[in-house]
Amino acid sequence: MSIFARKACEPETVVADVEGEIGELVSRDIAEPQRQPATDGEAVVSDLDLLLQRVSANSVQEIDWIINDLKILQEQLQREGERIANEIAAYASLNQTAIQTTETISARLTRMDRNS
Repeated sequence: MSIFARKACEPETVVADVEGEIGELVSRDIAEPQRQPATDGEAVVSDLDLLLQRVSANSVQEIDWIINDLKILQEQLQREGERIANEIAAYASLNQTAIQTTETISARLTRMDRNS
């Protein structure tokens, strides 16, 4: 599966896919096509220019996709962090209410004990 068609998924899967795609790009872009020996300097420069454009275009496109994947992961982490912070705040509030209720019950039981 190409990372171009990939949907957001587990971070480990994204990392493995990206590493695999980078390996494929490197091996594909480094392999030189069969060509006739150039006799003229302009042909060499032209061939080199085309090769560099192809390699850099693929690399830039891959980097853009990787950045997009990282932004998606960043958003997921931020949402998860906010969710956890809200749960901690709710737990702290519940804990405080439990403490106050326990103190109230304890105080009433103490008063009842004194009145008996």
